Amino acid sequence: MTDISVAHAEAIRRYEIHVDDAIAGFAEYLDSDDRRIFFHTEIGEEYGGQGLGSTLIQEAVVDTIRSGKRIVPICSFVAKYLEKNPAYSEHVAEVTQEDRDLVADAAP
Repeated sequence: MTDISVAHAEAIRRYEIHVDDAIAGFAEYLDSDDRRIFFHTEIGEEYGGQGLGSTLIQEAVVDTIRSGKRIVPICSFVAKYLEKNPAYSEHVAEVTQEDRDLVADAAP
């Protein structure tokens, strides 16, 4: 039986989805005041088509709301998930140029 779990790796600013003992994917973010800016989501090729991306984002969204932050979906995967799940819309903030600049400035 496969064990799937999502963990908040706060020290490296991302949520990770694990399949058994392997990291199957992650969603990276930056925090800015009361906003959590999601800018990149990735699921490993070998894990594609299993719904893991949606599971990952759902857990990340719920945790973000629970922490009192608004969701800023720069990442297209997160944006699409939120479009398909309008129940979260009151917790979503518009993407601003300042958000985009913060992400660009944080890039290695």
